[in-house]
Amino acid sequence: MFFAATAYILWGMFPLYFKLLQGVAAPQILMHRIIWSLAFVLAALAWRRQWQWLRKVLRQPRVLLGFGVSALLLSSNWLLYIWAVNGGRVVDASLGYFITPLVNVLLGYLLLKEKLRPLQWASIALAAAGVGWLTWQGGQLPWIGLLLAATFGTYGLLRKTAALGPLEGLTLETLLLVPLALGYLALLNAQDQNTFHGASSATRWLLAASGPITAIPLLLFAAGARRIPLSTLGFLQYIAPTLQLLLGVWLYREPFGGARLAGFVTIWAALAVYSAEGLWQAHRSRQQRKIGQPAL
Repeated sequence: MFFAATAYILWGMFPLYFKLLQGVAAPQILMHRIIWSLAFVLAALAWRRQWQWLRKVLRQPRVLLGFGVSALLLSSNWLLYIWAVNGGRVVDASLGYFITPLVNVLLGYLLLKEKLRPLQWASIALAAAGVGWLTWQGGQLPWIGLLLAATFGTYGLLRKTAALGPLEGLTLETLLLVPLALGYLALLNAQDQNTFHGASSATRWLLAASGPITAIPLLLFAAGARRIPLSTLGFLQYIAPTLQLLLGVWLYREPFGGARLAGFVTIWAALAVYSAEGLWQAHRSRQQRKIGQPAL
């Protein structure tokens, strides 16, 4: 539980890190995040002498294609999140990660043909009502939150069925993305627009730190997820968006009240219904296993 909670706390504190890089354009931050993440995971693989999987994967075009798609989804999610945080939209970004669990449930129903129970449908309906309210009050869809939830939810779906673990998967994804990152930075160099060259030493170190800052929470999450029940993990996942919301409202003074608060409260109600239903089902399954009855 400590590993998983630490991962979510670190993810929740990400706005503090990206705000320090406000002088760097979001696409450039993304490219450095890809490059330095690859450097970090390659160092981890070298330390663990864990290379056998890479030779096998490079001979499997279908696996490479699947991870190519997941890499594009992950990088799109990263880019939008960085842009939102540095554009003063931390609260909007937190909304995306509040509704991601419900997006996962909906994707499971639509794509994996998983059956939804009545209270799960009720939670999705409540969340849709909250999004509808925010749309009506704001005059437009809360597109930042919806896109973050959609990209991360779809990414999670692909990784759920992938053959590689977290460290290997992140390595392959960044390996596939790094030519794009290097090409983009080379183009900026040719146009004398690469911020890295004229940046302060502190900014350069912050960009280089994006590697461990990206990989360490992921590895902590993987270590925790293997050791605790899924229901516990489901509750812990709300730590990250809650911290992001608090940072957005209390530290960065983003507007959050009245009609906007009502929309979030509706979505939180949806999450409460979803979590309570999941806990009840888990408790019911344990009780039925104790008395030797099949779980329905």
